[in-house]
Amino acid sequence: MGMTFSREVKEELSKIIPKARHCRIAEYAVLFWHFGEIVTENGCRRLIISCEQEMIARKCFTLTEKTFNIICGLQKNSRGFLLEITEEDAITDILSAVKMTDTGPLRFHRGEHVNNVLLKTECCRRAYLRSAYLCCGSISDPGKGYHLEFVLKNAEEAEQISEILKSFEINAKTVLRKKYHVVYIKEGQAIVELLNVLGAHVSMMNLENFRILHEIAGETNRRVNCETANLLKSVNAANSQIDDIEFIAETMGLSVLSPSLREMAEVRLQHPDASLKELGEFLDPPVGKSGVNHRLRKIQEFAEKHRGKN
Repeated sequence: MGMTFSREVKEELSKIIPKARHCRIAEYAVLFWHFGEIVTENGCRRLIISCEQEMIARKCFTLTEKTFNIICGLQKNSRGFLLEITEEDAITDILSAVKMTDTGPLRFHRGEHVNNVLLKTECCRRAYLRSAYLCCGSISDPGKGYHLEFVLKNAEEAEQISEILKSFEINAKTVLRKKYHVVYIKEGQAIVELLNVLGAHVSMMNLENFRILHEIAGETNRRVNCETANLLKSVNAANSQIDDIEFIAETMGLSVLSPSLREMAEVRLQHPDASLKELGEFLDPPVGKSGVNHRLRKIQEFAEKHRGKN
């Protein structure tokens, strides 16, 4: 089975490693905030990042190596993937870089969101959103509608993401879904802009191509529906005109009509499927659409008047 569009976006983002160290730290801070912890055993600390998805684990491994020049172990277990660092100096360097403080003996203590000091520049905010999508984001397949969301555990992080999106002129809404805070976007163009901000340019182009084809298909359907409605309207009008003419012919005879109206009636009976323009060309001399419409309306009024009498 092929990947979902949401996973395709994540696969693309997982391969993006920023060139600037401060951007790599911003990404790493988000990943560590969601999946990291400090465990202390027998007076020794271990920094652990544990996640289910290999693409995220792989990115954590690469960021750790390139940003902090640390070679760490990456293991696979029954719960997913585990990245572990045991060197005390390396742990201290990482905690200092991501602006977090170890205050407890068993679990890493953190605030309610990534430290805003790491997000002062636009490029770092892009990096933040990139990792946030990897950790808690998803997007619906384009064929099912436009919906991108971040599912978060606390209101503070939801507010932080909303503010960062707003800094890129992307408006998102927040809703409480059970115990989670969900930041979501449902407008196609806004999702395209966000994918561009994240750097998911291949996914952005795929979505944009789908939107274009979808809009073309929609416009084609609208035109077909409009043309069908117009055709039906013309058919109904022609049937009504023929009914009026046949009524006059059967009750009084077409000779009661003026020469111009009688000619019009005869031409309509001879050409029941013709358009107004075509009917006008059959007359002698030819008459335009407005002239044909005027004569047919006169025939209709005449028929309605005498139907009332009958």
